[in-house]
Amino acid sequence: MKRFLLPSLLLLSTIASSQSFIQAYKNRASQVTQTNINTLLTDFTAFGVKTTGSTANNNAFTWLKNKYLSFGYTAAEITENAFTYSGKQTKNLIVTKTGTVYPNKFLIICGHYDTITGTGTNDNGSGTSIILEAARILENVSSEYSIKFINFSGEEQGLLGSQAYVTNVVKATNPRMDILLVINLDEVGGVAGMVNDKIYAEKDGTPTFPSGMYTTYPSTNNAASAIKTTEFKNSILNYSNITPVDNYIERSDYMPFEKEGYVVTGLFEYNQSTKPHTAGDTYINMDPVYVYNVAQGVVGAIQHFSTAATDITLSTNESSKNLQDRISIFPNPANDFVNIGLDGKGYTTSISDISGRKVQETNDQQNLDTSKLKNGVYLVTITMNGESVTKKLIIKK
Repeated sequence: MKRFLLPSLLLLSTIASSQSFIQAYKNRASQVTQTNINTLLTDFTAFGVKTTGSTANNNAFTWLKNKYLSFGYTAAEITENAFTYSGKQTKNLIVTKTGTVYPNKFLIICGHYDTITGTGTNDNGSGTSIILEAARILENVSSEYSIKFINFSGEEQGLLGSQAYVTNVVKATNPRMDILLVINLDEVGGVAGMVNDKIYAEKDGTPTFPSGMYTTYPSTNNAASAIKTTEFKNSILNYSNITPVDNYIERSDYMPFEKEGYVVTGLFEYNQSTKPHTAGDTYINMDPVYVYNVAQGVVGAIQHFSTAATDITLSTNESSKNLQDRISIFPNPANDFVNIGLDGKGYTTSISDISGRKVQETNDQQNLDTSKLKNGVYLVTITMNGESVTKKLIIKK
């Protein structure tokens, strides 16, 4: 998705997080790992240009389905919604976690997986990766409301997948589907080399865009969207280090839901990349650390809106991971910057040349400036809670 941002409409949030902080929600949000985010982004990229209905698009669909199965979701929890574009079939993928109190009322978390021109690592591998990571973490967490994780196809050709789902599933249900809230994630990858610490939280409304840029739908759901978006912003503040900024919904997969009167909200990157819809929409041009940070806020928000269980538990797999398994360094080879992917705080990072001479040291810093380092091989040592891990870094300019 590409958008036009009007400065007069973009007011930095001044909200205070009065919403209750729940430690169990934070524990689960902290189970997002940088390694998983990196892997999902690179795997998504590897499928190439995923134009709606193409072989790459269908291969990505199969990958998505297999990921959910690997998380523990059953075949009965996974449904497919097929439609055609230019004579080719493509599919939306829907995974449903049934609520314990309100099984027929749904929280939808969605984003598109099709791309146009390029591999779409930011638009929308970023949203796709967050949805997958959230689904993994919450697979065995009970919630009062049902949750639907939806990966839409056909967004780039005009919201085709989400419209097909609303027309053929949501409205075709008798009575029509009862939806608590739709949360859409589209292009939340940030810009490489920039300080990416803000996110646009999108509410329903009718801003004054230039003629033809925005379709005005009935405003009966605007007030409810404003309330839910405020809750969304509070969740982001509670469970991540990202600052939410007010904005409006525009031209993405929540629109078909909004048109039918449902309450919607969403996220969009604050530093807007110029690469989406081009061959430059690649891993190297976005900020995977930003995706990791946003994902924590999203996991917290899903729990808030679905009223997830509040028992304080960590999965065995996550709590037992050693430091070696939790660290990733990317890109590698690096040029002017390198990211230290580590889920947590309280660590020191030192970079030494091959002779052992220390050339840089930082504390709790994920994005490191390597622009002054010469070409060559370096050793990066991360120390946390008395444990140290050393990895090789190549600088190549």
